[in-house]
Amino acid sequence: MKLLRSSALALVLSGAALPALAADSELTVFDWAGFEEPSIFQGYIDKYGDSPTYAFYGDDDEAYQKLASGFKADVAHPCSQMISKYRDAGLIEPWDVSKIPNFADIDPKFLDSPIFKDDQGVWFVPTDWGATAIAYNTETVPAEDVASLNVFLDPKYQGRTSLPDSADDVWALAYLATGVTDWTKVTDEQFTAAADWLRKAHVNVAAYWADPSEQAQLMASGAVDIAWSWNDGVVLLENDGFPVGFQRAPKEGSSTFFCGYINMKNGPGNEEKAHDFMNAWLAPTSAKALLETIGYGHTSTVAMETIKDEPAVKNGLSEIDVPILAQTPNDPAQREKQLAEFEKIKAGF
Repeated sequence: MKLLRSSALALVLSGAALPALAADSELTVFDWAGFEEPSIFQGYIDKYGDSPTYAFYGDDDEAYQKLASGFKADVAHPCSQMISKYRDAGLIEPWDVSKIPNFADIDPKFLDSPIFKDDQGVWFVPTDWGATAIAYNTETVPAEDVASLNVFLDPKYQGRTSLPDSADDVWALAYLATGVTDWTKVTDEQFTAAADWLRKAHVNVAAYWADPSEQAQLMASGAVDIAWSWNDGVVLLENDGFPVGFQRAPKEGSSTFFCGYINMKNGPGNEEKAHDFMNAWLAPTSAKALLETIGYGHTSTVAMETIKDEPAVKNGLSEIDVPILAQTPNDPAQREKQLAEFEKIKAGF
């Protein structure tokens, strides 16, 4: 698995959107590095004898720009807040869920939006979800220091922190740190307060990580002690025996997100295979593979039932008694405003 992640990451960092793992030429999946693990969609391989062809990207905005510019794929794997953008651009078409029997087991809360499902059909098949919280080196960072999100402002950690190069995740952090838990109702004053907080946090940042593998490497090398992290970076560190903690319950709270697959309009491959791929992804057996490979939860209630007692679920995906900012779809104009401001902050303005 480390070899797969390394090859995919090298492609992402090169800026190329080309197939990194060429296999079944009749289905091209545009995805985050790491999700090419065959055990996640084993049913597809059992039926067709091979994995799909994979191409990779580093973040949601990069993926959108490449697809909007003409890169051809059959399915792609955005997170929920991007779906309206794909719909508005006319890049996707509804799924035929009658060809995805396991779709019926998706927890209804993941489809509770007309952006995902309306009278025209199902535009988004949610598959995976996770948390964004504080990853820290337990040997160098006392637990009391990560009891607050303001650890990212602490002068003691100047040059020792890392944030994701993802506008959605850093704004989730900044809103939480400044008392906002619902980013669908952000005032100008709240936006300004969050931006000011991010500028202060920027002073401590050694690097903005582009991929969980990069974040894990930054921590494992000793370059940073604290990161705003997804589950998968923590899993990579744990698998390597690194002393990592995952603080999901600082007093201001933490964030959750969910992602899934869209059906690209005029995809070059086989539409039947695209639907079979989705059905394999939603099979109960994929939950354990997803958890062990990425550290994420599954959107299928039946699938989650098979892993409910796993330590990784109890430690990284259980309910917690702090505020949660759910990264659900928000106003596209507000999101673009956040993206533009984040670029200024990273540039030092």
